[in-house]
Amino acid sequence: MSGDAPFGKVVVFGVGLIGGSFALALKAAGQVGEVVGFGRTLGSLTQALELGIVDRAGFNVGQEVSNADLVLIATPVGTTPEVMARIAPCLGPQTVVSDAGSTKEDVVRAARAHFGEQLRQFVPAHPIAGAENSGALAARPDLYQEKRVVLTPLPESSEASVARVRLAWEACGGVITELLPAEHDRVFAAVSHLPHLLSFALVHDLARRDNRELLFAYAASGFRDFTRIAASHPEMWRDICLANRTALLEELDRYRAQLDELRDALQRGDGASLEATFDVARTTRREWAEGKARK
Repeated sequence: MSGDAPFGKVVVFGVGLIGGSFALALKAAGQVGEVVGFGRTLGSLTQALELGIVDRAGFNVGQEVSNADLVLIATPVGTTPEVMARIAPCLGPQTVVSDAGSTKEDVVRAARAHFGEQLRQFVPAHPIAGAENSGALAARPDLYQEKRVVLTPLPESSEASVARVRLAWEACGGVITELLPAEHDRVFAAVSHLPHLLSFALVHDLARRDNRELLFAYAASGFRDFTRIAASHPEMWRDICLANRTALLEELDRYRAQLDELRDALQRGDGASLEATFDVARTTRREWAEGKARK
């Protein structure tokens, strides 16, 4: 790697799909001199080393974080406070910290609890990219190309810290936008966390039935498309749902009301109401898809 890279040393906590892809993307862009990885198991770190995701496995947090240019926390959101507690006493004055969690208000609370005056060095972020597969083997350098990355800077976040985090994600190919933490969590409760909850619920319901083999034998493309995300990492999505439960419960109640309307229409044999609902949904879905295709 070039000694002129904008980020001489990057430390990544969590070297799976998200953290591993971040490291690979920075390397591919020639934007980092060295990547040091921390993982929860020696096996995951060894795999990340073998795949060239990290250059070294980290074992001493203080030694690695104190002179790092950037630290990315890419572990499940439930473990973020623990990671913050470990790195806070070790942060060098030049070290910028970010995260890649799917929830933000809980992350902000943890940062306020652990970083104190160092909060100016922290910039929360959420890359809107992923896959149902997880782990280092799923990491790839193009995961973030043309994908939206949401930054949720705090009032305390310094302009320099925000600029550094923006530079890193842009180097990965991300398209940067900004939201307030609370706004972020409400948005993603509706368009990400609820769909995952519903997908998990449907597959779980069918899996418990006595005729599950028959049902899955006849499941085709519609079932595959709707339930693809039910193959996602259970621990990660457990933490996301719990962390964003207030907004998620509100969205779940809205969805239950929608289901009740459809049930009532079915019970009445009201085809006109069903068709009207389906038509709005189809039109909206097509407009969204066409808009995505044009970008």
